[in-house]
Amino acid sequence: MIQIIDLSQEIYPGMPVFKGLPEVNMTVHATHEQWEGIENPSTHTPSMYKLEMGEHTGTHVDALSHMGREFAGQSIDTMPLSMFYTEGICLDFSHKNLQELIEPTELEAACKLANLEIRKGDTVLLYTDHYRKYFGTENWGHGPGLSADATRWLGAQGVSAFGVETMSPGIPKVSNREVHHICGEMGFTHYENLVNLNQLIGKGRFRFIGLPLKIRGGTGSPVRAVAVLGEL
Repeated sequence: MIQIIDLSQEIYPGMPVFKGLPEVNMTVHATHEQWEGIENPSTHTPSMYKLEMGEHTGTHVDALSHMGREFAGQSIDTMPLSMFYTEGICLDFSHKNLQELIEPTELEAACKLANLEIRKGDTVLLYTDHYRKYFGTENWGHGPGLSADATRWLGAQGVSAFGVETMSPGIPKVSNREVHHICGEMGFTHYENLVNLNQLIGKGRFRFIGLPLKIRGGTGSPVRAVAVLGEL
């Protein structure tokens, strides 16, 4: 029987966003009462919201053009859909502490512990339990992250992408900038702000789907990321 695990955060005004990125703003653009021409209505039922936010809001995927100036032109609308519809695995790093790096040897060890292999084209999700522990707290922006070496190691396995629960794939001011650059250089991407990864531990391989919006020239896009169990 197929089971669909929702891996996506809600989008709402005031939600946490990476430092310096646009805040989320939602306002009622129209109501049903307006559309029906009701004068002095006692209710105001939204029929449409105006939504303002950045491309890198909530659960999202980065375009290769986001990784550096030299990757301009590889916007989200030019990337093949096959990068966002893949097989996937989830590795357990819930033992990692705040701002601890994940290294290549640890990725290999996590694969062995889970009896999983990384195959070409996979999406590799990294469960740190950071979302459940720290979302909405002062430590939300201080999660663990990949080192540059670990990112390069994933790229050498031929992955399409990897995904994290945190707001950045590396640790800001430690490895994050280099992690992004390596993704652009090696031609793979990453997802940020995933949730419910705990539900994938011990479940083996699954279908991962994280389709972006077709934003012309976009540097990334919010996604409704899901894992489909029982399909493979």
